[in-house]
Amino acid sequence: MRKITIWLSFFVMIENPSFGNQAISLKLEIERALGKGIKWLNNEQNATSGSWGEPDYPALTGLALRATMGHPDQSFIKRYASNQKKGFDFLLSKVQSDGGIYGKGLASYNTSICLMAFLQTKNAKYEEIVQTARRFLINQQSDFDIKGEGDNTFDGGIGYGSRWAHSDLSNTHLAMEALFYAKKSLKIKEGQNLDLDWDAAISFVTKCQNLSSSNKEKWVSEHKDDKGGFIYFPGSSMAGERERDDGSVALRSYGSMSYAGLLSFVYAEMDQADPRLKAVLEWLQKNYNIDENPGMGQQGLYYYYHTMAKALSLSGIYEIIDKNGVKRDWRKELVMELLNKQDPKGYWLNENGRWWERDPILVTSYAMLALERVYYSL
Repeated sequence: MRKITIWLSFFVMIENPSFGNQAISLKLEIERALGKGIKWLNNEQNATSGSWGEPDYPALTGLALRATMGHPDQSFIKRYASNQKKGFDFLLSKVQSDGGIYGKGLASYNTSICLMAFLQTKNAKYEEIVQTARRFLINQQSDFDIKGEGDNTFDGGIGYGSRWAHSDLSNTHLAMEALFYAKKSLKIKEGQNLDLDWDAAISFVTKCQNLSSSNKEKWVSEHKDDKGGFIYFPGSSMAGERERDDGSVALRSYGSMSYAGLLSFVYAEMDQADPRLKAVLEWLQKNYNIDENPGMGQQGLYYYYHTMAKALSLSGIYEIIDKNGVKRDWRKELVMELLNKQDPKGYWLNENGRWWERDPILVTSYAMLALERVYYSL
């Protein structure tokens, strides 16, 4: 595998992603929105504990910290240094003896997001926390050794690390993200070469893709509207089922998990010629949408925006030619959508409450992280 650099006919990759005065104007709009978001988020912090949202789920604090640290004006960020300190002190209180960073369950999910927050500080004093959290996540990788039954469908992936024992694509791609950046940031010392089995991880991710040439699971859909896209985990799609002519059932692809699949390939540094990569890019092109999470409507919309902004910016994709042959500036369209959705008080909210998205702290963090991705790509 080698570092991914994507270029395909239905995506346009621009050598200089800046586009003059328009980019300057867009960046100023983003700065203003981020400033309002940071003020609102910091006012919502628990002054006693330093947490944001439910204290049993430190991922909410991790996301809020990441969002508030991403403003391009460092002097603006410094105004809230005391808030950041309280937030990180709270995360430190959630570091467990096994190295994970969690409270009440969802250990892998919380650890992945909190690890990214610690990495974003670039502060050497957190290196031991990063090291132990990294080892914890690596040890969460599934390897169901069932004698005489061969490989398990969920091998290679990572789940919530609680009563949901099986792997899923959402947790797997978040862990891959944290481990990718941790490895890039750390000075791995002799004897500390423990690493994720990246090939096994991609094997699991492949089992979440609707692509029969590489995925032999019975549920894989051959339908043109599903080919190349992704589902939540092998055998389950939040977008529902599609009945075949013979009465059997296939599973529908949907937007947020398809971007999570693309991100998994990015973090694994997959070769750009790989058919799995080309297939998901084609699905995303055909299903490009800013108004909704394709296949899910308004459900998980801000998670979708966040994964979309990460996946396309990291892939060096700045324009998309949609299914009608129209060239779309996804960065401008996404920014304008988020600007229009921001409440005058500074927060964002999804009226559809699926996956906690009626929680303004979670949704505001997602929106700000998406805007920051666009800002730094301009």
